[in-house]
Amino acid sequence: MAMALFGREREIARIESLVARIPEQGDALLVRGEAGIGKSALLAVALDHARARGFATAVATGVQSETHLPFAGLHQLIQPMLQAASELPAAQRDALLDAFGMGDGQDPQPFLIALAVLNLLGEAAAARPLLVVVEDLQWLDRPTTEVLAFVARRLRSEPIGMLLAVREGYATTLDDIGLPELTLGTLDLAAAEALLDSRSSALSAGVRWRVLAEAAGNPLALVELPIALDREPGPPSGEFLPLTARLERSFATRLAELPRRTRVLLLAGAANDGHGLREALAAAGTVTGTRLSLADLAPAIDLGLVTLHERAIRFRHPLVRSAIYQKAGPLDRQVVHLALADVHAPDPDRRAWHRAAALDHPDESVAADLEQVALRARRRGALTVAVTALRRAAELSEQPTDRAMRLLSAAELAFELGRGELIEELLALTDPTRLGGPERARLAWLNEMLEEGRNEGPQRVRRLVATAEELESAEDQALARNFVRAAALRCWWRDPGPELRARVISLAERLAAHDDDPELLVALAAAAPVERAGELIGRLTRLRETRMDGAMARLLGVAASTIGAHELSAAFLDDSIGELRAQGRLGVLAQSLTSQMLNHVLGGDWSGAMLVAEECERLTRETQQPRWQSAALSVLALLAGLRGEVDQGLELAARSERVLGSVTIASNIAQIQYARGVIALCAGRHAAAFGHLWRVFDRRDAAHHPIWCSWTIGELAEAAVTAEHRGLARTALAELEDMGARTPSPYLHVGLRHARAVLADDADAEGLFTAALDADLSSWPTARARLLLAHGVWLRRRRRITEARGPLRAARDACDKLGLLAWGEKARRELRATGEGSHLRVPSSAERLTPQELHIAKLAATGLSNREIGQQLYLSHRTVGTHLHHAFRKLGIASRGQLRDVL
Repeated sequence: MAMALFGREREIARIESLVARIPEQGDALLVRGEAGIGKSALLAVALDHARARGFATAVATGVQSETHLPFAGLHQLIQPMLQAASELPAAQRDALLDAFGMGDGQDPQPFLIALAVLNLLGEAAAARPLLVVVEDLQWLDRPTTEVLAFVARRLRSEPIGMLLAVREGYATTLDDIGLPELTLGTLDLAAAEALLDSRSSALSAGVRWRVLAEAAGNPLALVELPIALDREPGPPSGEFLPLTARLERSFATRLAELPRRTRVLLLAGAANDGHGLREALAAAGTVTGTRLSLADLAPAIDLGLVTLHERAIRFRHPLVRSAIYQKAGPLDRQVVHLALADVHAPDPDRRAWHRAAALDHPDESVAADLEQVALRARRRGALTVAVTALRRAAELSEQPTDRAMRLLSAAELAFELGRGELIEELLALTDPTRLGGPERARLAWLNEMLEEGRNEGPQRVRRLVATAEELESAEDQALARNFVRAAALRCWWRDPGPELRARVISLAERLAAHDDDPELLVALAAAAPVERAGELIGRLTRLRETRMDGAMARLLGVAASTIGAHELSAAFLDDSIGELRAQGRLGVLAQSLTSQMLNHVLGGDWSGAMLVAEECERLTRETQQPRWQSAALSVLALLAGLRGEVDQGLELAARSERVLGSVTIASNIAQIQYARGVIALCAGRHAAAFGHLWRVFDRRDAAHHPIWCSWTIGELAEAAVTAEHRGLARTALAELEDMGARTPSPYLHVGLRHARAVLADDADAEGLFTAALDADLSSWPTARARLLLAHGVWLRRRRRITEARGPLRAARDACDKLGLLAWGEKARRELRATGEGSHLRVPSSAERLTPQELHIAKLAATGLSNREIGQQLYLSHRTVGTHLHHAFRKLGIASRGQLRDVL
């Protein structure tokens, strides 16, 4: 630890500041730096500082040989707290125990595991603040790092600090969550000299200069190179080694001084996937043919290569472990791994990995064992480990067909992970000629999913339909339905023409399990949202009386949303979302929230839209679903525009576009343009608004989308103030009138009535406004408010001042109540133009709260406990309590009982 104190005053101050803040506000910090730069020493300072303040601590260290053991790092971190797992909600407790192989092995629920860990840490921190320290993050198994990322995002309201050290040049799952970072650089010359002199004061001037030059400010090198130079005068002339390799060689040169039994014992410890002394002694004893004891480790301890801590071998530095392993010959390593495989015989996973490490040639028995490892890892939710096991199994396969099948299975699991780059890599290794017909179809399906963002139009739909028809002939109905659904979805993205859509519909109906099959209804809605809307609304209305699981309810909700039946969609999705929350299926939950968010937007429930959009954006980011995250950001942009926050709205729209990247899905692009158009319209920039919105209607534009046209026609009509724009808008309206004659889609007809009145000549406008306002708009409060405003503006501009005041007052009051601040302000301006003043809007109590505070307060108002709310929103119950405390203060109340009245 002393070496970290030289030249690290700034870094120590930052660490101590973080520790000092923990009781009031949790935080996480990623410490990054090259090998030997002093990361471990800095973390040791943090641990000493925390313990001196009476904090609890939890520590884990990544081990390179353990990266394939699912949740090994997590078990190391929370093992001392596991006795408290019995106090967790049953679903969380069971998921956590399953992850550690201590449960019944139900379906994997990774987010329930993560929530269980967050709650365990929170309970530990309730007694005294907690500092979590993780070293060598780059070597933790991926399931563990995903849990750490989940927890790190949720620390602000917990008395928990988290310090995570990672070696420079390694990517981890925590890199993309926006954690603050502390990068350790090299020591300056003065600090390097001070450190060197404190450890090696007897060096000659020449050797001292050489050490300073070669160490280049690396603290570990400043300590180790003088020792190495005593044993090794120097590299051959002209030889250059990177510092890491130089340090590894420095450690390796000491091995020659050790007895063979000690060297074998060290190699067994380095190759073992853990720190256990007993395991290393047993394996080394098998290799040497003699019984080894603790005395055989003593020479290595005396040389400072390892320490012994509670019957565990601890290497002085990861480079020591690496040096010992690399210094051994391939044959020695293989022999040790075989011995370790025997030692770990009771644990089939560890045994299989060691057997695989001992091989440099195919072996079907080991490949089959690894296939079982993958199966067990998948059951525990460790998909990344399962992919790694299948990939290694493929490498060890004796038959090309088995190799191809295992690579295909690995690619399918990578798809579940959402790892596009990994899918591409695995598919590139897969030889399609070694696969049978069904497997080639699975391969084609993966390629389709991989290229989902490519909008190739009719030719892609034609190819998908042809594949589905081949699968139908081969009687693989389930996979055929997948291809039909993909084809229907592409019809939604870009109309491939009536002939192809008819083929998709016909095939979907032939393959359907029954007439009300949710997969069939989704396909019909996507491929024929106009032609089949009336029939689908009838079917969906009947199905509302039928109980079904969350997955099926989600499909029906998507189908209803696609045809513009947003009230019906919201009801299905409410059922789906509750069940998906309980199951911990955050990826699908995020997609359901995306559809529900759109229902709130088009239904004019802006407070509901804000709550859902905020949660949706967070979950789609966490589950790495950029298409859905882009949709959430575009809704947040729209909401900012409706509040009159133009700059924020435009920034969110730009973020939505950046997240979408090169994906050319028209529905997403149309949604972004809709948001930009409304932002401009709220700001009174009619020409800019028309430009954004017209892209949705322009058939040549990537944003063109027929259904979004039907949802956007009202806004396009209001933006059309010039003669040219009014002409274009009237053309668009005429085309949509034809659509309206063929479908009862509720929201389309709301927009058509609005656009007819706004775009009409003076002689017809009065009657059209009256007809639009006389329609049943009870489910469309925003549409009614906007229509009242448009009517009031029309009357005022025709100098019918007295008549204009009534609809303008009603529009102002409705916009105020709905939170449409920009439109409410426009109504006030119009009223002032009639000579009537208008009171200032008083913000509602709910508007003082952040979206998350409001969400939690609304759930609390229904009677849910903090724990129940936490389970719904994937927060710890203590975080929920903190948000409620802030909400009470802002609302001026003192108890949960007052929430219902205030909100």
